[in-house]
Amino acid sequence: MYRLMYPMRTYLIVSGHEEPNVMAADWVTILSHDPFIVGVAISPKRYTHRLISKYREFVVSVPSLEMLKDVWIAGTKSGPEKLKEMSISLVPSTKIKTPSIKEALANMECKVIDAREYGDHTWFVGEVVGYTYNKEAFRGNKPNLKFKFLAHSAWTDFVTFNEKIYRA
Repeated sequence: MYRLMYPMRTYLIVSGHEEPNVMAADWVTILSHDPFIVGVAISPKRYTHRLISKYREFVVSVPSLEMLKDVWIAGTKSGPEKLKEMSISLVPSTKIKTPSIKEALANMECKVIDAREYGDHTWFVGEVVGYTYNKEAFRGNKPNLKFKFLAHSAWTDFVTFNEKIYRA
């Protein structure tokens, strides 16, 4: 039934310090503008869940279509070993110890301020304390759709956003 909510934007969640991990996640949303707070739902079965619980921080990275292979690996394999198969570069974040992804269109560095169990997932709430972004991908404080922001449609299917803008 939850697939009725799709398509949804796809993100990469980076967690951990010494042995970082990256997972794909669709269930990510903004919770507050001021302060800037985001939430992500992660199953307790995931390695990322253990790392976020331990270090109390994570990075939400915004992938583009060019990162689709890495998104697929991050979403279908478990544990830090998958990083050897991925072509991403982990770089230091600006405010937290968890690294960011160099190739991402944006990275939001989050400190966990709350975590609650809802059904079969934990809802991690993070205050964004730092960020980096590709200035061309966000011209004029708006996403530049030429950069092919990624959304998950169903199972193995992904889409990008049409450059045509519809105004109400």
